[in-house]
Amino acid sequence: MLRVKREYQSWVANESLEDYALRYAASSYRRWAPGVMANTAIGGISFLALEAIGASITLSYGFQTAMVAIVVVSLMIFLVSLPIAYWCSVSNVDIDLLTRGAGFGYVGSTITSLIYGSFTLIFFAIETAIWAQALHLALGLQLALGYLLCSLVIIPLVFFGVTSISKLQAWSQPFWVVMLVLPFVFILSKDPALLHAWTAYDGLDGRAAGFNLLMFGAASGVLFSLVAQIGEQADYLRFLPERTPQNRRAWWTAMLLAGPGWIVIGALKVSAGSLLAVLALRMGSSAAQAVEPVHMFVHAYRQVVDDPALALGLAAVFVTVSQVKINVTNAYSGSLAWSNCFVRLAHYHPGRVVWLVFNVVIALLLSLLGIFETLQTVLSVYSTVAIAWIGALVADLVVLKRTGISPPYIEFKRAHLYNFNPVGCGATAIAAAVAVLAYVGSFGEAGQAFFGFIAFGVAFLAAIAIGYATGGRYYIARPDVHYRTLRKTTLVECSICERQYEAPDMAHCPFYGGPICSLCCGLELHCHDHCKKPAAAQAAAPGSLDPSRFAPRAWRRFGRFMGLLGVAAVLLGAAFLLTYRFMDLHDLSNDADFLHVMVRLYAATLVVASLGTWWIVLSQERQEQSERELLESIQHLEQTRRHLVESEKLASLGGLVAGVAHEINTPAGILVSSASYLQDRTEAVQQLATDGVLDSERQQRYLRDADASARLMLSNAQRIAQLMQNFKQLAVDRIVEAPQAFNLLELVQSTVHTLRPKVEEAGVAVHIDVPADIDLQSYPLALAQVLTNLAVNSLQHGLEPGRPGAAISLRAVLEQGGEEVRIDYSDNGRGVEAALEGRVFDPFFTTRRMLGGSGLGLYIVHQIVSRQLGGSVTLQGRPGEGARFTLQFPTVARRGPDVGLILAAPPRSAG
Repeated sequence: MLRVKREYQSWVANESLEDYALRYAASSYRRWAPGVMANTAIGGISFLALEAIGASITLSYGFQTAMVAIVVVSLMIFLVSLPIAYWCSVSNVDIDLLTRGAGFGYVGSTITSLIYGSFTLIFFAIETAIWAQALHLALGLQLALGYLLCSLVIIPLVFFGVTSISKLQAWSQPFWVVMLVLPFVFILSKDPALLHAWTAYDGLDGRAAGFNLLMFGAASGVLFSLVAQIGEQADYLRFLPERTPQNRRAWWTAMLLAGPGWIVIGALKVSAGSLLAVLALRMGSSAAQAVEPVHMFVHAYRQVVDDPALALGLAAVFVTVSQVKINVTNAYSGSLAWSNCFVRLAHYHPGRVVWLVFNVVIALLLSLLGIFETLQTVLSVYSTVAIAWIGALVADLVVLKRTGISPPYIEFKRAHLYNFNPVGCGATAIAAAVAVLAYVGSFGEAGQAFFGFIAFGVAFLAAIAIGYATGGRYYIARPDVHYRTLRKTTLVECSICERQYEAPDMAHCPFYGGPICSLCCGLELHCHDHCKKPAAAQAAAPGSLDPSRFAPRAWRRFGRFMGLLGVAAVLLGAAFLLTYRFMDLHDLSNDADFLHVMVRLYAATLVVASLGTWWIVLSQERQEQSERELLESIQHLEQTRRHLVESEKLASLGGLVAGVAHEINTPAGILVSSASYLQDRTEAVQQLATDGVLDSERQQRYLRDADASARLMLSNAQRIAQLMQNFKQLAVDRIVEAPQAFNLLELVQSTVHTLRPKVEEAGVAVHIDVPADIDLQSYPLALAQVLTNLAVNSLQHGLEPGRPGAAISLRAVLEQGGEEVRIDYSDNGRGVEAALEGRVFDPFFTTRRMLGGSGLGLYIVHQIVSRQLGGSVTLQGRPGEGARFTLQFPTVARRGPDVGLILAAPPRSAG
């Protein structure tokens, strides 16, 4: 298959923005110490939704029931988070990539990306609402404007990913800890009776006295929504460095503290929210205000300062710091989740930053809809699917991997995974369905109360059962025999984007016949998982088309339509129900006319949705038809290219042979003539010696002729040897060199130093203007050869020996945002006639053939720059004004040289 280079936009190509979204976190990027990453991850525990949840369940179910639920659920979250944190840390992948290889498959994990992405949306919206409430209370800012401001201010803070977030968390952490702990110190010292009132609290209606099992289950269901928080922790844990004997203790401490350990701090914050809710009620707040963190902390800071305005200001500052710390994490993790989701659905990746904005905008809409007012309901419904996902994931990591059903490593690349794995997908679907039925009361009050435990238990057991039933056959579609055994730090160049990535991020692509990085593999549209077909099919038709894949079929068209329409119907129904819930329309639920209008409106919307769905189906078929035509064109182009390459090889070979023969013919002819003349003279002298008439005069004349002939033969033999050496250099100079990092200034200085004898002999000054910070990942020997040939060209053709003021100048600058380097080489010699500028790069063209010029020096320069360095070289010059060569090439070599193509390629003129 013809390889077309994929050029990523700057947002995707720049890993300081992209943060290895969708990829294995390279060891070269994981430069932070374990403690720094732990601090960054723990910084996200500042979210005040924890206090709001603690207040909500305490007011609803009383202290005793709420506290038991907090302890039990926190213990469960710690236990299920531990294996997830560990595997993300040792595999250096986020939770989306972990899910792919832990029982869900490449496309199947799209569902869990939606679940996780929804978690970040929900909690971003909740935290934004809390922040906006604080600004409204402190500054009188309208809530809608507050939602907008609190959402948009997060975007620039997350733009540079973990690099900027780690700095933010490090700077704000001490201040936040002090402001969190300080009011509780004053509360416990000033009002110790509050503890008794808190522990004796029986709920708003007073009917939650003591421990109630059913209420415990309901409270646990709300708390279980926090289980997905481990995903946000894992997004930072993947950047932990490799575990070594030297950092072993620090590594484990960071993993435990920032991974499952988050719930320890989280449980304390939930309990703190429970305490502050009781405090707020005692100080005259309403039940609605008592669950709002800003009101909680206003009352808390009233214990610190007597001035109400100052207490309000302190509370607003604390809420602002807390919400910035958590929402940068929510936004960052959401950008990763949505990137993972849509790259599999659309095979398109505009960059993590785009999905960052998407995540923030959707969360802003949820805030405007009033998500905070329905906190318990939203979290309970969400927890049904979140627990099912985590339960199936933990079953794979804890049980199936230890029993050998699941591979002992995390495989996340599309090239090696089945699209769907029934272990995770099936278990999650079964558990979510059972949990929803339990939540709506299908299994009675007990089932409704304990839907969270039911979801986890069913998912855990179902995953194990399906894993054993299938024998683990749906984990690995194609084993990695190319790169899995390599060292992790081994760099491999992707044959599509031509960038280098570490071995764990690479796969072998039989469709293109070369290595491919995980992102290029995921974005590939044309292969249709060719690598996962049977080996016979791969060998028979690599890169070929499957006509049945594109043929329109009525049943397939109908199935797509019904499937998409079903999804649209569910989503529209959910939108109508959420609107009903958020807008408090339930007071009109008994009005038959109103219900009739709602049903009619839903049906009308569904009709419009069906038209849109049909258009989507037809558009998909049109896209498939266009893809088929495109692939046919590409195949035809590839065949044509191969024929052209063969033709050009023969033509180029003929041209080179003719050129070499022409150059060698003259000195070879002179060599033969001189040898023949010397032979004739020698035979004549021998005859004279035989006849006894060889006198001293004739002998001296022969010696003079022999000496002249020998000198002539030697000079022409040396000329032939030099031509052959130049031709050999043209062919083999770049075969053994591999790309490597080097400093341009050091290379230029080293090259000039080697030329110093010739330069000083000619009396030429060399001026170097190269910044010291230009570092390249390219071919240093090839570039040194180019500079040497240019200098020799100036000394031989441009600069007259002994001329006063003769000089060579070398200047370099970075261009295209540091992606390319431009080198300007110039001399102040004779210059070049305009008629010759288009021929100087042709092979064997020279204006000083009689003085030893071969005509290959600048040709070699052109070949190396254009074919090996991947750039261009141009010449500007006028007679008497010197010559200026401009070299421009990438700072990072795009691909290794192909000597066969270099020799086969026809020479290109500068004009």
